[in-house]
Amino acid sequence: MKNFYRVDDPSKSAFPIEKAGFPFIFMAGFSTAIFALIGVKSLSIIGLFLTLFICFFFRDPDRVIPEKENAVVSPADGKVIFIDHVEDNSFLDEDCLKISIFMSVFNVHVNRVPFSGIVRKIKYSPGKFINASYDKASRDNEHNAVVVETEGGIKYCMVQIAGLIARRIICKIQEEENIVKGSRFGLICFGSRLDVYLPPNTDINISIGEKVSAGTSILGYLREENN
Repeated sequence: MKNFYRVDDPSKSAFPIEKAGFPFIFMAGFSTAIFALIGVKSLSIIGLFLTLFICFFFRDPDRVIPEKENAVVSPADGKVIFIDHVEDNSFLDEDCLKISIFMSVFNVHVNRVPFSGIVRKIKYSPGKFINASYDKASRDNEHNAVVVETEGGIKYCMVQIAGLIARRIICKIQEEENIVKGSRFGLICFGSRLDVYLPPNTDINISIGEKVSAGTSILGYLREENN
């Protein structure tokens, strides 16, 4: 595909599902089968719709990555709810440009790497489970921060934040691991938020209220003078 590339082999399934969802799907499907066997029609119907919704929630579609130099791609599907410079943050010891993406339960929740580099630090912090659309969720909610250093020496941070319903953050990468732009690195179960902290002079390519797709939408472009 012209101007795009793949970082993963295409899925063999027509409707790929993230493996982390299998236990939820099994429990919902098993309960539905039990209700059907004992003749509780109303609960069987509810269970069937719940099972289908969980399958929908844990979908993991293939994505192609834009082949543009210095482009930072979105780590999550959802709606951009915050873009601004912040001086005070506990993830990088410098001023940053913060971009927040809110994921509703209807969005794909598989997270992808915004820019290639080496994972320098991963820090998990327990916390509250308030609505992830609130700005204070960045500070108060349970979250997992990943600091990455690019080949050019630029550091950025992506923070997986639990939401009102979310109770499980999954991060599949480790410190000192090389990660590739657009590749899958984790997910957050059942509604959440993802913050990205970039150098303050990053050229922004999106606006508040815009809907973005993980691995495909370009958030902005890193400047070479950041090096």
